[in-house]
Formats: sequence, structure tokens, C-alpha cells
Amino acid sequence: MKIELDDLSGPEIADFLRAHVRQMRSLTPVESKHALDLEGLRRKEVTFWSVTDGGVVVGCGALKRLDATHAEIKSMRTAPARRRSGVAGRLLGHIIGEARSMGLHRLSLETGSAEPFAPARALYEKFEFAYCGPFADYREDPHSAFMTRLV
Repeated sequence: MKIELDDLSGPEIADFLRAHVRQMRSLTPVESKHALDLEGLRRKEVTFWSVTDGGVVVGCGALKRLDATHAEIKSMRTAPARRRSGVAGRLLGHIIGEARSMGLHRLSLETGSAEPFAPARALYEKFEFAYCGPFADYREDPHSAFMTRLV
């Protein structure tokens, strides 16, 4: 497996992210969906990584800078066929290390509160994320769980 910075120009990552947004729309009401599309992920405050195995995209994740010391984890996704194979844990560890090297002090995230998101919440808990209130521009939402940790 390789984790690399990605400029989001390739068709495979575009397809992978479209599947991510479709899945989020199927699980979450539109007013509670916070997944970034390609244009949102191409913004200058976002750093994006792809995980490939044998040249095939098997995962992705991003950091969106909120300010000089705080960033949000965005677009964490593992290919359905590769879930529970270590892709997400390896990527999350990589993102935390990169955040540290960028001089960030806090990482936060928003994920779903429904049962399909339980594995994601368990992964974040394993990496010492704690539940918190809304941050940045988020508002209380029964479909969202907010988590944070120091880097």
C-alpha cells in the first residue's frame, strides 16, 4: 500500500470520490451531509491523500485547515472491498503524523451518528479522538457526531 499526496486530477480518484458522496447522500439527509466534492477538496486549505495498492485506489483522506493550528479531517473513505483490512488505520496514522509535521495542534472531524458510521467512530476512538461539540461552522445535528484530539 502507498499513501501519496494527490492533486485530484485522475479519473480513478474522481470516481472513488463520487462513490463516497453518493454513499453519504444515501445514509444522511442532504441538510446533514458534509462530504466535500472534488471542487471543495481542491481548495488551497485542503491537503488530500490517496491510498493505492497495486495501482488501484483503496482509500483516501484529507486535512482541511481551519486556522494556523487546527484542521479538520475530511473525506476518509476505504473501498468497500478493503474495509477492515487496515487501510483506514494506516491512513489515519499517516494524516496525524502529517498534521504534526505541519505544526497543527488539534484535529477535529464530523462523522455520522447512525449505525452505519459506528466502525468509523470506533476507529477514531482507537486513535484517541474524543467526542466534542460542533466546531468551525457546524451546528448541533442529530445526524452528526463531532470528535477532536490534540496532535
